[in-house]
Amino acid sequence: MQTVDLASSETYEREMPYEYFSWLREETPVHWQAPGTRVIRPGSPLGVEQQGFWAVSRHRDVIEVSLDQERFSSARGTVMLQDMEPDRIGQLRLWLINQDAPDHTKLRKLINKGFTKRMVHNMESHIRKLTGEIIDRVARRGECDFVESIASELPLLVIAELVGAPVEDRAKLFDWSNKMIGFEDPDFSNETLATDTMGEMLAYAAHLGGLRRKDPRDDLASILVHAEVDGQQLDELSFNMFFILLVMAGNETTRNAISGGMLALSEYPDQRRKLLDDPSLMKLATEEILRYVSPVITMRRTATCDTEVAGQAIRENDKIVMFYPSANRDAEVFENPSQFDVTRDPNPHLAFGWGPHFCLGASLARAEIRIMFSELLLRLPDIEVSGPVRRLRSATVNSIKSMPVRFTPERTQ
Repeated sequence: MQTVDLASSETYEREMPYEYFSWLREETPVHWQAPGTRVIRPGSPLGVEQQGFWAVSRHRDVIEVSLDQERFSSARGTVMLQDMEPDRIGQLRLWLINQDAPDHTKLRKLINKGFTKRMVHNMESHIRKLTGEIIDRVARRGECDFVESIASELPLLVIAELVGAPVEDRAKLFDWSNKMIGFEDPDFSNETLATDTMGEMLAYAAHLGGLRRKDPRDDLASILVHAEVDGQQLDELSFNMFFILLVMAGNETTRNAISGGMLALSEYPDQRRKLLDDPSLMKLATEEILRYVSPVITMRRTATCDTEVAGQAIRENDKIVMFYPSANRDAEVFENPSQFDVTRDPNPHLAFGWGPHFCLGASLARAEIRIMFSELLLRLPDIEVSGPVRRLRSATVNSIKSMPVRFTPERTQ
């Protein structure tokens, strides 16, 4: 098997290395990936020497690492694959995702106040309305760029309304999340540094939080700035950092799942036909889209002590990187794992992570994906990919930048 550089974002821009992942799971499930050679933009906050890491590729091993915060820290080096300067790491530790217990536990309890199943249930009819309006804008055209016109629109609208940001700010949120997530991609990296973008987002969040502290409304920002757990409220900086995380994770990953799901349905017309014939399968199909696409490629942990995973010795401060696209195609867990199957059940995928850091917005993302494809297949049943797919250069998210689609235009009523 030819070696693949798992540290290089260019690897995933070309294609997801599923064949190599399969070989890793069989031959070396905890595999040492040398640093390799990477060119980093001058002035980038990531302009530091990159260390090698242990690549964890099996489903069971990803679960083991995810569950054990004592041995595998999210805070020591953050969850990002890239090594960063100490001051940058210190800043990012304010994010919920880059914390360990007990700090993570306390902050998550506070933020949970705004992410309840009831909240998602109450939003479903509105999500369906927003989806209908998105489809209305393209339905008579017969073609569009799926990412720009459809996949990116719904998560942006939902996040903007959820946090209480004006809908007209969605383009700003979209631009910010692209710059933060896509810092390795030439389409975004030369526009501004990620640190500058974070500064803009922090200022925006501080302004929004200040407004909601004085004038609470029926939105997530108001809930969060006034929520209390054991007499403790979310401080201003914690709110601001969570706002950035929410905009990035809530927008980017759901957009990626919807785009990847459209591509899968185009590549597997028999599965599309099953959904057209039996719309009740959409809930199972949503889980299969999440498994098959795996919107997040990697999450990192740092060993807090000398330990081992799957018999492989790991030393304190070693990087351990979990590969979700590999774990979600593990033949030990999934029958015919390379097959996109909208009837797959059970489907214990790890697209939302596992354990203490399981995605807070999982229920909301599931609702958006399910509603989007329910409405799309109802109104544009023959929609399909019609040209080249351009992928983001990233080792963090499995993202499509542009993807043309065509369909039979709706007739004017």
